[in-house]
Amino acid sequence: MAIFSYRATTMEGAIIEGVIDATDEKSAIERLKNSGYIPLNVSAPREDIKRRLAFRSSKSHVLTFTTELSALLGAGLPLDRSLNILAEISESSELKGVIQSVLRSIREGSSFSDALSKHPKIFPKLYVNMIRAGETGGVLDVVLEKLNEFLESSRALKEHVVSVMLYPVILIITGGVSIIVLLTFVLPKFSLIFAELGGSLPLPTKLLLSFSNLLRAYWWIVLSALVAMWLLFKNYVKSPAGRYQWDSFKLKLLGDIIKKLETARFCRTLGTLLKSGVPVLQALNNAKDVISNHVIASAIDKVSAGAKEGKGIAAPLAATNVFPQLALSMIKVGEETGQLDTMLIKVATTYEKSLNVAIKRFVSLLEPVMILAMGLIIGFIVISMLISIFSIVELPF
Repeated sequence: MAIFSYRATTMEGAIIEGVIDATDEKSAIERLKNSGYIPLNVSAPREDIKRRLAFRSSKSHVLTFTTELSALLGAGLPLDRSLNILAEISESSELKGVIQSVLRSIREGSSFSDALSKHPKIFPKLYVNMIRAGETGGVLDVVLEKLNEFLESSRALKEHVVSVMLYPVILIITGGVSIIVLLTFVLPKFSLIFAELGGSLPLPTKLLLSFSNLLRAYWWIVLSALVAMWLLFKNYVKSPAGRYQWDSFKLKLLGDIIKKLETARFCRTLGTLLKSGVPVLQALNNAKDVISNHVIASAIDKVSAGAKEGKGIAAPLAATNVFPQLALSMIKVGEETGQLDTMLIKVATTYEKSLNVAIKRFVSLLEPVMILAMGLIIGFIVISMLISIFSIVELPF
């Protein structure tokens, strides 16, 4: 099945736009006619449009869609009418097309979760499985509320990390640009002066001028080498072995921050799934998908195997040695008291707060280190020039 965008008119003359699932363009036209529409234009959307749709929806529109749908269902409106309202009020033409496609699938006999699963780039497997659990238990409005809380907390955590790391990134960029300007524009002017005056220059100045001349003459080779190294690194990281080794290195370098981040993600996802009625094994598999570190994700496979054998999840998690001890103790208590889902949410909240503190502490240490490094490099350049100037003053005229 492919997705086709269309522009059609109703029998009353109203113009509608959207997307439709069909095997080919002819089938899409037939489906529109059978639905009582008069097709004006049917075409396959370009790949870049589909990518933009997936990106924008997954990053912002899904949260808005979930919030509004939860409110409408909570007010007692049926699902099809709620989706129809959302399609009418949506400010995004892309999201409107997706909602119309979902609504059409439901009216043709598909369940809500099956209709969402036809758009995997927009609604991830975790989202679809939670909706399916809500449909099965007849608590779709409650599940949507939990989903809304989950998406909001995930977005808040990501925004906090981005905002905290913004200043170090700006510092690296401005410092790097300053060093490049000094090496490629300022130093060459001094080298001309030194060449005219003659005399022997200090060793630091010679090394600096040689590096500056090399950079100016062969900058394209240096740039090509850096790009090639970056591409090779990206390709290596994309391979399973390379990704595992890179994640293992990051875990050794930033173990405390990464463990807290992955613990918060895993526990909030698993707790939300269990609260929504998703079976434990299925919830574990879905929760594993949100873990970005492959070392920790591979350890979750052992937890799933232990859960299948009836060992629960607390003991298998402790055997992996990748989660903090406090989180393991809280999960064990939750399992013993029959409140595992509630305890997992508490663990996630605890480690999200702890993660915020750890990131702030890390950045507070990183900033002076970066400033010191940039200062040493720029200071070496300035001092090398000053030493040369002082030596020029001592030259006989």
